Amino acid sequence: MSYLSASDLEPGRRVVALHPLTPDTLAAWKSAASPTQRAWVEDSGFRARPGQRCAVPTTTGGVEAWLFGREKEGWLYQLASLPTELPEGVYRLESDWSRGQRAQAALGWGLAAYRFDRYKKSNGRLNGHGNAAPNGQANGAARASLVLDADVDDEVRALLAAQTLVRDLVNTPTEHLGPGELADAVTREADAFDAESSIITGDELLTRNFPAIHAVGRASSRRPRLVELRWGEPDAPLVALVGKGVCFDTGGLDLKTSSGMALMKKDMGGAAHALALARLVMQHDLPVRLLLLIPAVENSVSGNAYRPGDVIDTRKGLSVEIGNTDAEGRVILSDALAYACEHLPDLVIDFATLTGAARIALGPDLPPIFSNRAEVAQAIQRAGDEVEDPLWTMPLWQPYRRQFDSPIADLNNSAKSSYGGCITAALFLESFVEQNVPWVHIDTFAWNEANRPGRPMGGEALGLRAVFRYLRGRYA
Repeated sequence: MSYLSASDLEPGRRVVALHPLTPDTLAAWKSAASPTQRAWVEDSGFRARPGQRCAVPTTTGGVEAWLFGREKEGWLYQLASLPTELPEGVYRLESDWSRGQRAQAALGWGLAAYRFDRYKKSNGRLNGHGNAAPNGQANGAARASLVLDADVDDEVRALLAAQTLVRDLVNTPTEHLGPGELADAVTREADAFDAESSIITGDELLTRNFPAIHAVGRASSRRPRLVELRWGEPDAPLVALVGKGVCFDTGGLDLKTSSGMALMKKDMGGAAHALALARLVMQHDLPVRLLLLIPAVENSVSGNAYRPGDVIDTRKGLSVEIGNTDAEGRVILSDALAYACEHLPDLVIDFATLTGAARIALGPDLPPIFSNRAEVAQAIQRAGDEVEDPLWTMPLWQPYRRQFDSPIADLNNSAKSSYGGCITAALFLESFVEQNVPWVHIDTFAWNEANRPGRPMGGEALGLRAVFRYLRGRYA
């Protein structure tokens, strides 16, 4: 386990202190230490530089504390290098940090302890799932547990569970996470929080007027779905969360290259974010009425795949010419966003792994945020700064709408130019949102490209904690 509650500590259980220090605070620590400990630390060469660590011995030869050099910026990853590198044991952070700073650092500890081990052989069998790694696990996994202070315990565990949910879903290969399994994940969360869930499947999408979702998903042997979760009191303000659930994207008939398909199991990352955010809203009992919508499909190739040049209907009544079958995420989201707006929500937020252009513009760690209410986007960006979950506000630059004009339909799903690709994709989505409905679109990557402390390579929640912080402030 990566955490222990203070109340769970057994009497007499040895707990090793963790002291974050800078060169300035190191001098104060040494002045309070025993002469033996002071000499030990000085002789070890510890200078409290970032990345440095030093074990402090007891008089009987054990370890009383670990000193480590504080990173220069931020709080989230201050402890992130420790869970897998400290000896097995139980540790407690000893510092004068504020409650918020301690919560951030404790969350970073849990994020660093995460391992997706579902397919790793252990004791002759396959493990069941990915999670925060238990003590004693091999191959660099965490063997150390952090004692959580009582005032941050529940908050940290909830945030870690939500971010772990995103990581697990994104990391799971499509063979084990198709549209049906993604729907099952929503149902599990609904059952856990006494919410209502429903699923519209296959040709029923046509009879219920979700033609765009059906068009994209019909070529797969795994039928497309619209998954819906409802929770909250009927008189509370309605918050609609929409997540792109493309469980695998071949590109369709506009087939991706092999390298382009390599990470496409993560193309349901938007759905994972929306589901994890719904979980946080329900777990914290925010005073809202929640509507979660996940269009879940595979964009596959077969004889009945939708084609370049086809014109498809949408729920809103707008016709869409298919300029590129690989721009499928915006197509399925069009039906879900239109449906969300029919319920007259107080706020609509969608998450989607929508464009490579967003990564070109801002890189893999900084998702762009778009909104038809500039003050909402800016407030979410500020909330992200507060919890070290950064986003960057981008414009819905209306002159670019001409990029998806169509001579035969109301609009084309593919812009004429690759310039400003994340902006034109957001403008396409805006076409299906009612002007009187506040709407936010987050083009998240949902992936860590390389291993870093607290950020293992693989699925990642980017923008999740920022939006939750904003929702708590807006509604609680």
